[in-house]
Amino acid sequence: MADQDLNAPNTGSGVGGFLAKAAGFVVILVLAGLLALWGVQRYVSDRLTPDPTTIASASLEGLREQNRLSAFAARYVAVVTSKQSQLGFTTEKTLIMPGMVRYEVDMGKLTQADVAWDGATKTLAVRLPAVEADGPQVDLNAVREYGSGGVLTTFTDAEKRLDDANRRAGQIELIRQAREPAMIKLARDATRRAVERSFAMPLRAAGIDATVAVRFADEPVANGERWDTSRSLQDVLGNRQ
Repeated sequence: MADQDLNAPNTGSGVGGFLAKAAGFVVILVLAGLLALWGVQRYVSDRLTPDPTTIASASLEGLREQNRLSAFAARYVAVVTSKQSQLGFTTEKTLIMPGMVRYEVDMGKLTQADVAWDGATKTLAVRLPAVEADGPQVDLNAVREYGSGGVLTTFTDAEKRLDDANRRAGQIELIRQAREPAMIKLARDATRRAVERSFAMPLRAAGIDATVAVRFADEPVANGERWDTSRSLQDVLGNRQ
């Protein structure tokens, strides 16, 4: 049996050690590459994924710049009659007064606290100021007057008093008609649709499938109201600063 040369180099173990070190180095490189790739993907995702609160905030500023939003108008006709009695004589006049009433919302009162995002349900809740009836704008060309005339209109100022009384009563009647609950509901619904579109369109354009729910400050709170579980834009954006 030949004696083994203890001084000869162990080439097998040397190559194996080198390969082991090389394999370990490759594993480290792969892990580092995967970590770097994950970091890049997360960075890109954070940068490119649309943020609904940022989009909603931009939409809010656009609405505020409009100052007053008018999404509904209606034409009314007041028919009023006034009488004057003096010196045993009576006269009367009837006034037909058409007028246009615009329903507006003061968007300047809208704040970030009035817009809340619920990430769980992907719902953007918007609380608007109350609808206001502006006007009426009387159509002077369409005003008609009818009266019995008589002695009082000839020898006294009864006609002027009748005209003044009719104009005041006509204005009051137009406003009364404009503030009927049914008309306020129509104005709210039209304004609600306009504001919902203003918030929903930018969200959809960014690929965010969200529901926009609009209510008015003077409306009763619905049973399903989620405002208490939502975060207002004021809270969300404030935490980022």
